[in-house]
Amino acid sequence: MQIRKNKFKQQLVTGQATYGIWNGIVDSYAAEICAGAGFDWVLIDAEHAPFDLRTIVHNMQAIQSYDVPAIVRIPSVDPVLIKQLLDAGAQSILVPMIESGDQAELIAKAMVYPPEGIRGVGTALARAAQWNRVNDYFKLANQEMCCIGQLESIKGVEALDDILQVQGLDVVFLGPADLGATMGYLGQPGHPEVVALVKECIRKIVKSGKVAGFLTGSKELIQAYTDEGALMIGVGLDTLVLAKGTRALAEHYKPDLLDQKSNTKY
Repeated sequence: MQIRKNKFKQQLVTGQATYGIWNGIVDSYAAEICAGAGFDWVLIDAEHAPFDLRTIVHNMQAIQSYDVPAIVRIPSVDPVLIKQLLDAGAQSILVPMIESGDQAELIAKAMVYPPEGIRGVGTALARAAQWNRVNDYFKLANQEMCCIGQLESIKGVEALDDILQVQGLDVVFLGPADLGATMGYLGQPGHPEVVALVKECIRKIVKSGKVAGFLTGSKELIQAYTDEGALMIGVGLDTLVLAKGTRALAEHYKPDLLDQKSNTKY
């Protein structure tokens, strides 16, 4: 049996822009709907959505059954959880709130086996190795892993030069919503000062040779950030697609709902 190739990482290596959607609905049917839509990848958000290890695995299995890369965002810098998810079959992991070179180095090392890293050996229990059925897993696994650190605070921006020096960190992903909040613009990820800083960071990331990424629902900002060279492009969330779609349908038949608009934006 052969190791699963990381199609997401392969696309990035060729300089190809990739477009993905966030999976925040904790049900494998939702994951399948996202995976079958035509996106380059689907990201399971275990930071803000109520996933546990088992439901992450269920959604990951559903996504991978469509031959679509499943990326997992974990809640925090946690090498133990990274180890569990790699054994469960994840190959690309996004870690939020990276604010130092030391944090970036820790997650990069957690993604790979010694001597380069610190990943524990447990292939007899691992779906990733098909319970020791994958040939040459130890030889090939490291190169299929993709480490993604998320930069989403002023502190992280200040440490960007150190973060970019870390070997094994493949992608630096910008989070405009949280970054804007730390700049004093909570709920305003499209504020001109936030946009300017995100663009500056993308340019620096690209110049370093690493991949830049971001998430926004704004088509204008998607174009602006892509023009700066970002290749990992998050364009929406399944929760918001469902929330907006169902609301629009209800408003069509109940016009009084049009007077009850929310001003909360992401």
